[in-house]
Amino acid sequence: MLLLIVRHADAGDSEEWAKTGRPDGLRPLSTKGIEQMRAAAKGLVAVVPEVDLIVTSPYTRAAQTAEIILAAYGGKVAEETTRTLEPEEDPEKFEAWLKEHADNDVVIAVGHEPQLGILATWLMTGEASRRVEMKKGSACLLEFGKRPKKGTGVLNWLMTPRQLMAHGGGS
Repeated sequence: MLLLIVRHADAGDSEEWAKTGRPDGLRPLSTKGIEQMRAAAKGLVAVVPEVDLIVTSPYTRAAQTAEIILAAYGGKVAEETTRTLEPEEDPEKFEAWLKEHADNDVVIAVGHEPQLGILATWLMTGEASRRVEMKKGSACLLEFGKRPKKGTGVLNWLMTPRQLMAHGGGS
């Protein structure tokens, strides 16, 4: 199994959003984030051409990022939402979710920092700390043997949005 972990794209200033009185989970992508993710998603398709499932946090900015990625894959990928990718969730919850979906060869998970960095570290080392930093719109690819399990993931690559854009023919 391959797990492509993607941090949501730019969603603007969280403090400015807080002044609206609306929950942070409803904060959308910024115009910059939408444009950045459209270009980066082309790079994702170039380096990981086939995907079985895109799973996302229910937060608006993550769901919007997942929709952009889905469009880059031609809309022909199964989609799911899980609370296990919300910002404060423990990595073992997503690990359990992933095991239930181990019949998929390639899964894209879209979420938030610092949870994604902790998740990547957990899946590679079994340690619940953050040794991987996911910038907005960045992605990393982990590979597992037969079944995904903490401490068994191998990091194939970690790319910034700019690096992904270069793979997709952008600058």
